[in-house]
Amino acid sequence: MEVNPPKQEHLLALKVMRLTKPTLFTNIPVTCEEKDLPGDLFNQLMRDDPSTVNGAEILMLGEMLTLPQNFGNIFLGETFSSYISVHNDSNQAVKDILVKADLQTSSQRLNLSASNAAVTELKPDCCIDDVIHHEVKEIGTHILVCAVSYTTQGGEKMYFRKFFKFQVLKPLDVKTKFYNAETDEVFLEAQIQNITTSPMFMEKVSLEPSIMYSVTELNSVSQAGECTCLSVSTFGSRAYLQPMDTRQYLYCLKPKKEFAEKAGIIKGVTVIGKLDIVWKTNLGERGRLQTSQLQRMAPGYGDVRLSLEAIPDTVNLEEPFHITCKITNCSERTMDLVLEMCNTNSIHWCGISGRQLGKLHPSSSLCLALTLLSSVQGLQSVSGLRLTDTFLKRTYEYDDIAQVCVVSSAIKVES
Repeated sequence: MEVNPPKQEHLLALKVMRLTKPTLFTNIPVTCEEKDLPGDLFNQLMRDDPSTVNGAEILMLGEMLTLPQNFGNIFLGETFSSYISVHNDSNQAVKDILVKADLQTSSQRLNLSASNAAVTELKPDCCIDDVIHHEVKEIGTHILVCAVSYTTQGGEKMYFRKFFKFQVLKPLDVKTKFYNAETDEVFLEAQIQNITTSPMFMEKVSLEPSIMYSVTELNSVSQAGECTCLSVSTFGSRAYLQPMDTRQYLYCLKPKKEFAEKAGIIKGVTVIGKLDIVWKTNLGERGRLQTSQLQRMAPGYGDVRLSLEAIPDTVNLEEPFHITCKITNCSERTMDLVLEMCNTNSIHWCGISGRQLGKLHPSSSLCLALTLLSSVQGLQSVSGLRLTDTFLKRTYEYDDIAQVCVVSSAIKVES
């Protein structure tokens, strides 16, 4: 009968602990009225309890801190920190000790060891300590692999490793919506929801635009102070986001001057930028997330685009007012355009209809100053412009270009 030799025990012991901030100690207050049977006993016990707040013993939150009792949750964007200790439990020294820590994710394997050099000797009751840090950038299963190799006094090479498995959770749910204005401006609405179980302090939520755009944040209002104009957040002075709460951020993107024409007629997907979100939890633990490049489907303008550069909000009844239109050739061919102005029941154009605008080369634009008046009060739609390309005998119709508020001439319109 063959007998297997007993498995040799290792001379070194490996301990791995996650480094996290402590939490405030909480207790369950037990109290009663003085006329009850216990009398003042429960109140006196809470006053004598060192974990309660002096003068506010019935509060659950105490003044002491509690060390983590378990591994806890790790969220995407946070920094994972761990303490690794290798201790010599034997009564003999060992040589050539090498401690290696790797983090295995679903897509890659990362080396987190501060040094890959071996320690020459480790005497009895001595230890090798290391602290590793890693900013978590993937969700899902992560495995921390700690491997230790060493040489005994007898020259035997020993090796062992341990695995520590943990899950990385998603802390925020980010949804985006794009709104295309009549001009080339794009409005981005970002809805950010806290899907963790603890409050968050939102330190920063900003939009980093692409090279083609400049951005204006619309998440604050200006208030006049004694000396300067102060900018106050629309969310108030407290920037806390409670669990499952959602906050909406708004940004306005405008194409830079050198890209205005290209951004206005581009077809397909246009890269807008990416969101940069920074928050703090617990006792100041910071997390950061950056979204991938946000993309929107740019509206199609056809061969010819007509946009408004200037138009008044309110006009007087039966009094001429002026608008400025911009015509852009979005095709890859030269056009010879003719402008026709057709009256509607409420809008009447002033000027010559059927005038030649001349040749318009690809990606070129021209501005037109037009005059019109309204014969009906109320909110009226500007319609009735027609552009004809004489080369292809093709007509482009433009209705509901904009709306103006028409009031009686007895009401003074502010310019």
